[in-house]
Amino acid sequence: MEVLPCARVAHIERTKKPYNNDIDYYAKRNALRAAEVWMDEYKSHVYMAWNIPMNNPGVDFGDVSERVALRNRLKCKSFHWYLQHVYPEMRIYNNTITYGELARYSSDGLLQLGPLGSTTFLPDTKCLVDDGRGRTPNLKKCDTVSRSSQRLWDFTQNGPIINRDSGRCLEVEMWKEASFGLRLVMQRCSGQKWMIRNWIKHPKH
Repeated sequence: MEVLPCARVAHIERTKKPYNNDIDYYAKRNALRAAEVWMDEYKSHVYMAWNIPMNNPGVDFGDVSERVALRNRLKCKSFHWYLQHVYPEMRIYNNTITYGELARYSSDGLLQLGPLGSTTFLPDTKCLVDDGRGRTPNLKKCDTVSRSSQRLWDFTQNGPIINRDSGRCLEVEMWKEASFGLRLVMQRCSGQKWMIRNWIKHPKH
């Protein structure tokens, strides 16, 4: 079996569609159905790719029990087997704890959200690092960080984000030169509290 990339020449669509024009919804629905039937413990990769919470995803992908039963009757291999024998090049993210928007509640109860640029072409081998010297955090290649603790962070939901090496907090401050008037900084913890939207598993302490 050979895995080939999708063709990028053109998309041919029907002039009149017998369904909702929101193609994105149907793409998500089909992706989640495939993940729930075939991907076993790796299905979280699809939820992460679409930034959909695994609990209450907000997309009705229907009843897949018949498809799961068919897979069992046919004695299909596991998705882990597929990764080992067919597509070992696939990047695995089984150590992911959380994903999605990172938000901060200000002291007056307002939620502050900042948009992120596309990371489509950004290598996922970079880590957010605090070297203890600069005012802002840095993105560095994970394997080039001088001390591993510089790329490790302690976080609990509704709590601060603390760098394990420097003890400083990742926080936001007003800065008129920044887009949207805010920037990320490393500083002594001032009580800022953060929330991450989606949890896959909670870390053990």
